[in-house]
Amino acid sequence: MSFTSRITRQPVAFDPDLGAEALASLPDLAPDLRALVHAVAGCSPYLKSLMAKEGEWITAAMEDPEAAVAAEHAALRETAPDQLPVALRQGKRRIALLAGLADCGGVWSLEQVTGALTDYADLSVHMALRATIGQEIKRKKLPGAQPEDAEHAGGMVALAMGKMGAGELNYSSDIDLICLFDESRFDRDDYQDARASFVRATRRMAAMLSDLTGDGYVFRTDLRLRPDPAVTPVCMAMAAAETYYESLGRTWERAAYIKARPAAGDLEAGNGFLQTLRPFVWRKHLDFAAIQDAHDMRLRIREHKGLGGALELAGHNMKLGRGGIREIEFFTQTRQLIAGGRDPDLRVRGTVAGLRVLADKNWITGEVAEKLTDHYQFHRTVEHRVQMVNDAQTHALPKSPENMARLACFLGRDQTELENELRHRLEEVHELTEEFFAPDAADPSALSDDPTPGFDPSIIQRWQSYPAFRSARAVEIFERIKPRLFDQLKRAAKPDEALAALDGFLAGLPAGVQLLSLFEANPQIIDLLVDISGSSPWLASYLSRNSGVFDAVIGGSFFAEWPGRTHLQSELAARLAADTDYEHKLDLARRWTKEWRFRIGVHHLRGLVNADEAAVHSAELAEATLAALWPEVAAQFALKYGPQPGRGAAVLGMGSLGAGRLNATSDLDLIVVYDADGVEFSEGRKPLAARTYYAKLTQAMVTAVTAQMPQGRLYEIDMRLRPSGTQGPVATSLASFRDYQTHEAWTWEHLALSRARAVAGAKDVADDVEEVRRDVLALPRETGKILTDVAEMRDRIAAAKGPARPWDAKVGRGRLQDVELLAQAAVLVSGSAVRSVAEGLEAAVATGLIASEERERLIMAYDLCWKVQMVSKLLTDKPLEPEVIGEGGRALLLHETSEPALDALLARLGEATQAAAKVIDAVLARNGATGEAQA
Repeated sequence: MSFTSRITRQPVAFDPDLGAEALASLPDLAPDLRALVHAVAGCSPYLKSLMAKEGEWITAAMEDPEAAVAAEHAALRETAPDQLPVALRQGKRRIALLAGLADCGGVWSLEQVTGALTDYADLSVHMALRATIGQEIKRKKLPGAQPEDAEHAGGMVALAMGKMGAGELNYSSDIDLICLFDESRFDRDDYQDARASFVRATRRMAAMLSDLTGDGYVFRTDLRLRPDPAVTPVCMAMAAAETYYESLGRTWERAAYIKARPAAGDLEAGNGFLQTLRPFVWRKHLDFAAIQDAHDMRLRIREHKGLGGALELAGHNMKLGRGGIREIEFFTQTRQLIAGGRDPDLRVRGTVAGLRVLADKNWITGEVAEKLTDHYQFHRTVEHRVQMVNDAQTHALPKSPENMARLACFLGRDQTELENELRHRLEEVHELTEEFFAPDAADPSALSDDPTPGFDPSIIQRWQSYPAFRSARAVEIFERIKPRLFDQLKRAAKPDEALAALDGFLAGLPAGVQLLSLFEANPQIIDLLVDISGSSPWLASYLSRNSGVFDAVIGGSFFAEWPGRTHLQSELAARLAADTDYEHKLDLARRWTKEWRFRIGVHHLRGLVNADEAAVHSAELAEATLAALWPEVAAQFALKYGPQPGRGAAVLGMGSLGAGRLNATSDLDLIVVYDADGVEFSEGRKPLAARTYYAKLTQAMVTAVTAQMPQGRLYEIDMRLRPSGTQGPVATSLASFRDYQTHEAWTWEHLALSRARAVAGAKDVADDVEEVRRDVLALPRETGKILTDVAEMRDRIAAAKGPARPWDAKVGRGRLQDVELLAQAAVLVSGSAVRSVAEGLEAAVATGLIASEERERLIMAYDLCWKVQMVSKLLTDKPLEPEVIGEGGRALLLHETSEPALDALLARLGEATQAAAKVIDAVLARNGATGEAQA
């Protein structure tokens, strides 16, 4: 489609005489195009001068502007090095003229205009760098380089930063580059010569682009964004740059690298460097401390440029001033820095793209994204017009009424209307962004004058000695959030208890700036913290050691529906696959799992799920974690010892994991069963016998789960339920497992087998293990023998544990473990393969072991004990004592059990467990003596 047919707007000529001169140099134009040329030249002496120089080219180019740009690029690529300085400048004139007309006429969008300018900048840098490196190679100054290496700059890369990196170059922008070379390509003895060669080439490249000649200049080139530019060379070794950023890099440099992009030279090496720098730019935790850093940077810029104070349009800086472009960019980039470490989708370069994805991820509202996008595009359009007038690198609005009138004409607007719109847009941008960077600490009308009346002053005074408040910045942030914090504490059912728990939380924090910044930016987290502190001192203590789990609360889906095991496994597996370092994978799994465990706990604490749902969610999470982690452990193990010999191994969950019900602090009972399928040794750098291989692989898995790392442990693991217990191997072959379970296992081992379930590993091996389980459970047994063994187990447990405490829900007559034993015994008696307590008791009824009304009494006791146990493990890591768990904890306990008061609950617990104990006693008495065989 031709240029003329796409014209959608026409500026107004400010100086008709200049426009007439331009038309004289461009004859035979269509009417719409004549009007556009007349208006543009009448507003911009610079564009008028370009028309005079490139009139013939632009006339032809407007037939198909995109094809003209492509042809210009192609011609430039074929230009000889000695002709390049002139050709680059001619190309820049042509692209600038075409982009100016396309912008003013509405033929290209803002993104197309900035994209065209950026594409030409990329090509210009590449061609200049190819020429100057080629010269170094020709002179044999770059060790080991051949002429063909010039195409990739001999291992050097120019990183485009700022607007060039984002594809958003201004009309009269300079270009910001960081030049680096890959030092690993050179021998140590050649390093200094190589560095000197790259430095010379970089300087010549910058001069080729920046020097003002009779043909003008290409791009003003700025190399000062490199590390410590006052003392470092213009081209640095990548290793030196990496060391700098790791040890001395600042927040503004992290923000700069959001837009960084390899633009010229060795693009593969540049991408590798950016990948290496990823942990510096994108922090693994939500980085709300970046808000203060960005705010301080904004204030320094304002002070340095003298841009503070009230808004005045005359001379206002559209980039750095109040409500300007930089405000929108800082707002967007700071949000990206906060969360981009956790969400790779946020790692986009462009400002508009960044706003869009932030809205998609619910970090900002869609309305805010739309407004800031509209303002950003308007601001950039105004900025372009200001710069087009005289090709000046300025961002300031005109100071004189005459020049403001010129700008209005250039934009095709009434001057008064334009000025009113500018004020409105600048003020709205300021309002939308300023609250993010400098929010009010609190609404004084909603809070009392003294934030701490009625609280123990000694607790509050000792906070200043805690590590979390060791820095002045942490204290400053805390002073801003303290009114809200104490106001929320006053609303707690037991404020003193909540304060004591909060004190434990603060005492356990190793540092405060990051977390306190998160609280300041997300006041709802304060409410949640106080809620947890007032209800679950143990959970608050856990939070102080794992405060990073707060990240999950503001990730957008914290209060969404439970996603299920399959989704969880896929999500964790994808995250693990994206990391290449094994230890990083293990720590990532810990952080991810802890966030989900915290989510389950909060949902239970706030009544969003009940005890049964929380138990299922906890089991599904553990299963998903093991299933995603096992392949990673196996792959790491295989690097040294080779792939798993034979068919592989299956990881079995036993006990509560096998039954699919875990509490907040459950450990995991596991068994590993493998099938070497006749393969005697692995095939790897260090071959192992199959038995040894799987034993070591199992130990590697246990270590992967239980090892203490920066993010703590995943779970505690108990493998005592494996064949022969602690005396047997940690991994059992399928044949041995079948033989042992069929001929040697004790009754208690068959009871445990009733709940076994594959949770990770090879599916075909897991299917065979399940077949063994079903076959073993179906074997004919003597009911009397089974129940006699169960009675002996009850007696041993009672002797070891002693009498049950009143609130003990797990161990004791008629309580969880007691009912579970009878249900598992019923599975053996019936020969069924069910796993749950409810199904086991159904089997007991079906075989005549118990009556239906006895089952109801057992189920009633079991369900009540389960609810008490789930709440207990959520609230405390000690035996349940209602007077210790706080008012919030007591309220949760009563809500979960549907009782009005603790004494009523305790009475009901005693009655229910006593009734269940009588049933179990009766079953054992009437069946244990008969010794009847049950098929």
